[in-house]
Amino acid sequence: IVAVGTSTIRALETVVVSGFMVSPKRGWTDKFIYPPYDYKMVDSMITNFHTPKSTLLMMVSAFGGKDFVMKAYKEAMKKKYNFSSYGDAMMII
Repeated sequence: IVAVGTSTIRALETVVVSGFMVSPKRGWTDKFIYPPYDYKMVDSMITNFHTPKSTLLMMVSAFGGKDFVMKAYKEAMKKKYNFSSYGDAMMII
């Protein structure tokens, strides 16, 4: 499963029961994903480069590993990538 965006990731991880089984739900999620978190539904993700010290950066670090994600962010800053909602994106496999 390739999740596009952090909202999609939170939604999928909220409804997953086990494997690829989901439990239908309606409403809001209060799922807060941060390291260490064992993703149950998402295999890879496409997401923006999020601002430093944000909860979204924590979610991405939980998926890709803090060291790997920080290395990618240093490279993005060096190459002047755009951050936040209308910025550049990355795919983590």
